[in-house]
Amino acid sequence: MSIGFLRQALNALQKQSPSRTSHRVNQWFKWLSPGLSIKRWLLISVGGVLLSMLGLAIWVKLTPIFWLMELIRGFLGAIANILPNYISGPLVILGGLLLLLWGQTRTVGSITQVLRPGAEEELIDVLLAHRRLYRGPKIVVIGGGTGLSTLLRGLKTYSANISAIVTVADDGGSSGRLRQEFGVLPPGDIRNCLAALADEEKLLTELFQYRFRAGDGLTGHSFGNLFLTAMSDITGDLERAVAASSKVLAVRGQVLPATLSDVRLWAELADGRIIEGESSIPKAGGKIVKIGCIPANPPALPAAIKAIKEADYIIIGPGSLYTSLIPNLLVSDIADAIAASQAPSIYVCNVMTQPGETQGYTVADHIRAIDAACDGRRLFDAVLVHKKSPSAQSLIRYAQQNSHPVFLDREDVAQLGRRIVLANVLYEDETGFVRHNPQKLAKVLLKWYSGAHHGK
Repeated sequence: MSIGFLRQALNALQKQSPSRTSHRVNQWFKWLSPGLSIKRWLLISVGGVLLSMLGLAIWVKLTPIFWLMELIRGFLGAIANILPNYISGPLVILGGLLLLLWGQTRTVGSITQVLRPGAEEELIDVLLAHRRLYRGPKIVVIGGGTGLSTLLRGLKTYSANISAIVTVADDGGSSGRLRQEFGVLPPGDIRNCLAALADEEKLLTELFQYRFRAGDGLTGHSFGNLFLTAMSDITGDLERAVAASSKVLAVRGQVLPATLSDVRLWAELADGRIIEGESSIPKAGGKIVKIGCIPANPPALPAAIKAIKEADYIIIGPGSLYTSLIPNLLVSDIADAIAASQAPSIYVCNVMTQPGETQGYTVADHIRAIDAACDGRRLFDAVLVHKKSPSAQSLIRYAQQNSHPVFLDREDVAQLGRRIVLANVLYEDETGFVRHNPQKLAKVLLKWYSGAHHGK
């Protein structure tokens, strides 16, 4: 009769809130997942309780413990006289398990309320995601501009061990003004990468990306640029400023300037002109035959070299070929470290040519330009090329700006010793512009890495 009553009570509870009960049970069992180090500490805690009880018993010469055990034995004997042991035993076990489940659930709930007040995601789900991300591969991404920050948004869902090495050659817009007025390194690309890697801190990210539209001297500046400029002055250099900002934004991974030197780009055009300044090079409208920087051999940031040496995977791009990607490789220590690395490496080629930089370039032309900037060394094993052509509407819009799809010349790429990875990784926004899809791009890159890693 007692078992029937208990079964009815459990059935009634499940009928009232079956989904919620099942969810709570599933959430509780997640705490026993491998790798969280919960079970071992739980067993150690139980062992500590038992050891403390044994010590207490020895200390008081067993007298209180003896009478307590006698009391418990008498109580259990009385129950056994009323109910057979095959009924009373399971009932007591079930009661103990229910109390344990209730107590642990309430404990976890209290901890969650303190650590994540108002959060919709369960604490155990956060811990499991944290464990997965911090066990992810050590990925180094090299570049600048919007292409790099777009890629980082996708990669951060696969790993928290990301190092973004960013160019500091920018001299246009807000970054250029701050560079000229305050003598600081340009913070724009670094700001975008910090925002991209921010861990769901939506309000802080929006604040970091906020751009002033009015105000004497403020118009055109972003709050993040001003913040990084102020932090650089306070901490002494951009590296420390970025580290401090990363803590504020709860960044997954790290963002590293390629160098702390005041680098200025120059380009030699086919008509013999020498153009100085990152923002001036695309505007010159000529064919670039050589690119360099002043000073000619800037020292690399030691943390960037360390990240490359420890990398499991190296990604170059996407981004403007001559003004976002190659400037990082003009830091010879960075190019040397990539060349010496045994990690799988890939270059994400642009989908459209860029006026003033890569008019008429094929995929192989992009690869040759990178190889030439690195004295002919091969820094990557494969090239990722978008598979599907953009829509006619997008092609017309880009053609009006003298921009066209980058042609895949398969034989030339093969002669350059690179594997080709074809995938659909783009989307077209409402204005007809082509953009990389962060999730699709990251998924394809991680899939290729998995195959390359296991193939070694």
